[in-house]
Amino acid sequence: QVQLVESGGGLVQAGGSLILSCTASGRTFSTGAMGWLRQAPGKERELVVGPKWSGGNTYYAVSVKGRFTVSRDNTKRTVYLQMNSLKPEDTAVYYCAAQGGPYSNYVYWGQGTQVTVSS
Repeated sequence: QVQLVESGGGLVQAGGSLILSCTASGRTFSTGAMGWLRQAPGKERELVVGPKWSGGNTYYAVSVKGRFTVSRDNTKRTVYLQMNSLKPEDTAVYYCAAQGGPYSNYVYWGQGTQVTVSS
């Protein structure tokens, strides 16, 4: 079993920055299994940053490219999402989630953390 705990959400003004973190406990697995998704009111859940099991480039949604950056610390079993130049449309509940294995579905989820960007 894997547990994911998120933190770092809050209220920020447009143009500001915020860092989210997601720490895993339980069964050991690579931080590459974890990605970030978000869901805004009335909108479908969106993949923001994809998992990165090995090699290649990390997937970023077009809407966040150049503004969001993910980093992974496998020793701390933590994934960070650095969010810069935040826009009101970034307002959403952000979830970290982990795949059960390469190319699998997301099977472990964080509790979600609210990010609100004011105009």
